[in-house]
Amino acid sequence: MTGLADIQTVITPKRLEILKAAVPRATRFGLLWTPTAPSGRPFVQAAEDTGGKLGLQLLTLSVSTVAEFDGAFAKMAHDRVGAVLVHGAALTARHNNPLLAEAALKHRLPTMFGVRDNVVAGGLMSYGPDHLDLTRRAAVYIDKILKGAKPADLPIEQASKYQLVVNLKTAKALGLTIPQSLLQRADEVIQ
Repeated sequence: MTGLADIQTVITPKRLEILKAAVPRATRFGLLWTPTAPSGRPFVQAAEDTGGKLGLQLLTLSVSTVAEFDGAFAKMAHDRVGAVLVHGAALTARHNNPLLAEAALKHRLPTMFGVRDNVVAGGLMSYGPDHLDLTRRAAVYIDKILKGAKPADLPIEQASKYQLVVNLKTAKALGLTIPQSLLQRADEVIQ
């Protein structure tokens, strides 16, 4: 077995720190996660560990289907969370991007995702591996295997290039001013 990995326990603290920088007055954050994903529990644990260090209260809600998105965001809005960190699972990161963005906007919740596509669909921001870079690196692995290397002899590598993407149109719709220091760090700003 070999390949490239996006390890949730490594990147979750950074996502939470960036979201806190975007909404510095917020002290209560929502965690939206998928319990059926193998990375789900490690995501929650990493967020709880980091949230404590940042002085945040966390409201953890799980979703297993698309039909649960709106209810989860409604509950977080009702419980007055200031922002939401979304677990990067297939249900929330690779599929259903517009539905998540719509629910977040409907309930006026700034949201951090792990995938750029969620931000293009209308989410506030994402911080995650550069998927184009991962694809290029995967091609190198495929080339080595096709030339005879044994997959078991190739190490599993973590992503090494990450992207911060911010959607200013969404920030404006939420009445949120993204700090200039955060915008300067962004790899992409969607107007």
